[in-house]
Amino acid sequence: MDALILAGDLYDGDQTSMKTARFFAGQLDRLDKAGIKAFVVRGNHDAESKISAELTYPESAKLFSGRADYVELPDVCGGTNVAIHGISFGKPHAPESLLPKFKPPVSGAINIGIMHTSLTGSDGHNVYAPCKLTELQEFGYRYWALGHIHKRSIFQGDCTIVMPGNPQGRDINEAGSKSATLVTVRDDGSLTIEERTTSVAEFVRIPVSVAGCEDWRSVVHTVRRGLEAARSEAASGHLVGRIFLSGVTPTAYELFAKADLLKAEIDHQAELLGKTWVEKVEIDCTAQAAPAAQDSASTIAELEAVINERVLGTESFMLELQGIADELKKGLKNAPRECYGIFAPSDEASFQSRLGELAQEGIREVMARLQIDSSKETF
Repeated sequence: MDALILAGDLYDGDQTSMKTARFFAGQLDRLDKAGIKAFVVRGNHDAESKISAELTYPESAKLFSGRADYVELPDVCGGTNVAIHGISFGKPHAPESLLPKFKPPVSGAINIGIMHTSLTGSDGHNVYAPCKLTELQEFGYRYWALGHIHKRSIFQGDCTIVMPGNPQGRDINEAGSKSATLVTVRDDGSLTIEERTTSVAEFVRIPVSVAGCEDWRSVVHTVRRGLEAARSEAASGHLVGRIFLSGVTPTAYELFAKADLLKAEIDHQAELLGKTWVEKVEIDCTAQAAPAAQDSASTIAELEAVINERVLGTESFMLELQGIADELKKGLKNAPRECYGIFAPSDEASFQSRLGELAQEGIREVMARLQIDSSKETF
């Protein structure tokens, strides 16, 4: 291995721990001792960070500045030079493309470009240094190493473009195994691309149908099988799952009413599997009356249907919800921003939608408790 390329966002913007900076510098020293060079560009989060400027890199590590530059490595591929180009974010925001700032290809060399960019945009990512794939392909470089979007993607042709994603998922929105990309440049200038799994743990969404489960034990066993299947498919050493329960089952009300107990049961099953954790359990089950509780369950189901049809979503109900939310906001006005939770949505429509979801969750919980109480009376 000749070099490590890091295409930006070594740190989150609010990262202030010097222990993290020291660890990173130590790993660069390890590369230096092994004779491996490092080429690093800063991304938008690095530009926000208070610590990236404090790092002291070994001589073998090249941190590109806000001005486009390149380093030429002689006689790397069968006597052919390799020119590695890069440019860093100077500020947290880069609304314009950085591509025009790059230097033209070095004649006779294999040219590699490093850039932090959102390309033409991606769900969950703001636009930074936008550019088109066709523009990269036509620029004249043999290979582009990109950063910013946390999902792996590869575009191959006369020019190979790799967005490797991040090496470790941080939450359920970055589900699946994560990796780095090993690129081999052969003497004839051809490239070999290999994905190497790097994630210690992977987040996974695990849908589990509990349709037909007649009792609590059956639900737990069904979830256990779902966990086992996800565990067997995981590419990383550890699994962090979010369970989604669905289906028509007479246990639906009990699952809602005893959600904390259900989470503990599933956590226990995950612990028995080993190297498996459950981040959250979401329940979207529909009630089906068990024979012994048919009458009471039917009445409760009718009540729930009436509430859903004639109360939820009505203007008067939403106004009442809004009033409650406004009172809660007043109580939070002096609290840290991270305490706001649903009261700091990206837009009003999202806020109203979340209020409706919370109301639905509350109705389900009330119906579940009514069902549990009626079941006790039946027996």
